Amino acid sequence: MVTIQKSYMARPAEVAQKWWLVDASNKVVGRLASQIAMVLMGKHRPDYTPHVDNGDFVVVVNAEKIVFTGKKWQQKRYTWNTGYPRQRSETAEHRLATKPELIIREAVRRMLPKNKLSFQLLRKLKVYSGSSHPHQAQQPVAADLGNK
Repeated sequence: MVTIQKSYMARPAEVAQKWWLVDASNKVVGRLASQIAMVLMGKHRPDYTPHVDNGDFVVVVNAEKIVFTGKKWQQKRYTWNTGYPRQRSETAEHRLATKPELIIREAVRRMLPKNKLSFQLLRKLKVYSGSSHPHQAQQPVAADLGNK
């Protein structure tokens, strides 16, 4: 008699989501963003299911101490459309001075899948420029992401 192996598909009600705390001090943006995206999608878990939100919440602190390699502070440009005839743009150095949280949020957003689930996943990312955050009640576990 042949036994048939069945694939396991996680259901949204069965998923227990944890909270992770990541310190972005002296971490390279791309490495950190790719690992945060994996945690948000739930690919670090053995019960990963592509169409179910089974990832964890991620709290990132010290976003103003993030690091780019090479000359990206002066050469990397962020552009966006305003609805008027031209695009607006700014360098990464200027964005760090004004809104450092957006550097990490945009890097993670671009590494998530381009579907309806990605909006839900991005809501679970909390980025703060200082070392304090309002999520102490959730008891986030410190995670060492962004290393080689």
